[in-house]
Amino acid sequence: MLTQAGVIPYRVAEKQVEVLLVTSRDTGRWVIPKGHVEDGMTPQGAACQEAWEEAGVEGEITTTMPLGFVPYLKRMKNGDTCGASIAVFPMLVGKQKKKWQERGERTRTWFPISEAAGLVDEPALSALLLRLEEILLGEIEAP
Repeated sequence: MLTQAGVIPYRVAEKQVEVLLVTSRDTGRWVIPKGHVEDGMTPQGAACQEAWEEAGVEGEITTTMPLGFVPYLKRMKNGDTCGASIAVFPMLVGKQKKKWQERGERTRTWFPISEAAGLVDEPALSALLLRLEEILLGEIEAP
């Protein structure tokens, strides 16, 4: 099984939480930035690198442990599929670039979390998005 790292980029404005989704290069479906954990990298470092390359955003991973894991079937270049698991971290976005590495290959869009949860195909990712909203709204509304 492949292990990957991914990030849910988010921002909070006026007690509203939004997340940044990107389109996949092959099918155009909405996904989060994710990729392989290269030798010598931590999962958090790999997740941040993917956020930069795929979405053009930088920020701070806000948990030491993954928010959760998303299992999925990854299509390989030869057409085969294999099981994969994404360790997903929340990232508070601090900087968004107008130009980034995969700009010509992907679209990026900010969505309210509840809308984003309905746009992604993976039920486990949808659940993690809603869990992040629950956590963040609890922090925002705390005295």
